[in-house]
Amino acid sequence: MRISVIALALLLAGCGGRPSGNLIPVGAVDVPGSSRVDLLVATTRTDSAEAGEMFTGERGQMGFADLSVSLPPDTVREIGEIQWPSAKPGNPEKEFVTLRADRVNVEEAKKRFSQRIAATHGKVLVFVHGYNTKFEEAVYRLAQISHDSGAKDLPVLFTWPSRAKLMAYTYDRESANYSRDGLENLLWFLQRHPQVKEIAILAHSMGNWVTIESLRQMAIRNKGLAPKIKSVMLAAPDVDIDVFQRQIAAIGPNHPPFILFTSQNDKALGMSKRIWGSTERLGSVNPAQEPYRSMLAKDKILAVDLTDVKSNDKLGHGTFAQSPEVVRAIGAQLANGQALSDGKAGLGDKIGLAFSGVVDTASSAATLAVSAPLAIVDPATRDNLSDRIQNLGDKVTDTVTLRDVREATR
Repeated sequence: MRISVIALALLLAGCGGRPSGNLIPVGAVDVPGSSRVDLLVATTRTDSAEAGEMFTGERGQMGFADLSVSLPPDTVREIGEIQWPSAKPGNPEKEFVTLRADRVNVEEAKKRFSQRIAATHGKVLVFVHGYNTKFEEAVYRLAQISHDSGAKDLPVLFTWPSRAKLMAYTYDRESANYSRDGLENLLWFLQRHPQVKEIAILAHSMGNWVTIESLRQMAIRNKGLAPKIKSVMLAAPDVDIDVFQRQIAAIGPNHPPFILFTSQNDKALGMSKRIWGSTERLGSVNPAQEPYRSMLAKDKILAVDLTDVKSNDKLGHGTFAQSPEVVRAIGAQLANGQALSDGKAGLGDKIGLAFSGVVDTASSAATLAVSAPLAIVDPATRDNLSDRIQNLGDKVTDTVTLRDVREATR
């Protein structure tokens, strides 16, 4: 089997090491302009004995954590960027640092959740990361999403066991399957909590598999989804399009708004298709073409096509995440309560947004989807390069010409 995906990932290779051990708390930070994000974690990973790691990529029972992350002043960072510490414990004036990292039992996790939910007006954001992701990478990514979007939703991370290695794709996929019940149980806890009013789910890449599967089995068990789930955002989903049709059929027609972010320039999903030897991946379809246009309309799914958006991501797996101009422009309009199809915006036509089906009014959760980087595409580093790679496939070249978004948003 040809594994050109590895060759593509190596295009991003650097000589620096992958972030590691950054969850050692540094205590209070007194930096003017810095920001703090508190987040709660539910995970099916195993505890780690390594300092600053907290959880490994191996499979375990449900565990919980409470973390706080400090972000440097906005004047020193771009929307969508994570400034990893160049040396531990990190410089809070320029880099992300960990303020608190507590493992907690289930009762303490419930207690802390109840203490915080009131301050968010009852809104919760559940983030589910993708393939090849360390625990600390998922934590810092959600902290960045929560801050950059300006959302007031209480951030909750559901993190499943990813070994965070390029060659562990199949292990990660089975770990996503392993974690379906865990995510479903978390969603039901949120549904039953008296102070929770709305739940938004944000999933990226392979995280869409565990998310959609959890929603599918929830619908089958209970003849419908938890009513408090108000929006589901699918960013670059690594899901077979035919399988997705069966999944969404099982969920049923009375589901909350599903927002799909897709790109035909997503090379990572293109290689995933070749690895599986299957049909199109959901995150790479052209929503303006048949049969996808009719399929998405029938299933009441809003599709946003970001193919023409300029990005620094060579894989095209996180296009809108890597384009600050588009993130700011769309995010600002959504934050003001405008729908994605609002004629006043004008931006959609210019950057190639395509919509299918009935367009619902964008919620604050939808704002998160386009105003924050959902793609956790980490640089290939020493960890990945140490994997034994044989029979690299096709020679990889980047021939895609992308539109200059700066011109489009003037």
